[in-house]
Amino acid sequence: MPKIVISDTSTLIVFHKIDEFNLLEKVYGNLITTPEIAEEFGETLPDWIQVQSVSDKKYQYFLETQIDIGEASAIALATEYNDALLLLDDLKARKLAIRLGFKISGTLGVIHKAKQLSIIDKVKPLIDKIMLTDFRIADKIIEDILKLNNE
Repeated sequence: MPKIVISDTSTLIVFHKIDEFNLLEKVYGNLITTPEIAEEFGETLPDWIQVQSVSDKKYQYFLETQIDIGEASAIALATEYNDALLLLDDLKARKLAIRLGFKISGTLGVIHKAKQLSIIDKVKPLIDKIMLTDFRIADKIIEDILKLNNE
């Protein structure tokens, strides 16, 4: 597992909304995020989430011409580490991160990892809770994740 896990806003918001915020800590231990993401999140972050500014602001600003500020700051911060995992849900940001050679996951990936690590017994109850929020997941993706987890 990567030593550095950098989270974008959407992952934090979804787990906060479904009252499963600590699942992120159980799966990854510590997370890093940026001041821009912390501000977008708008809630006090727990001690296990470190807020770190991007060193290369010019690169971040360049990325902001393609994706939103939170995702741009997360990707720019990931360039400062050798083995970072980015938690991104936005499709455009995910595609960009992959093109740049980063490892990515997202909200459903965190839930899948939690099941693999036996932190949770089933993924479906969490997906059901997510579906009660304004977070949108394509039916095909839900089918795939359920099938992947034998549910």
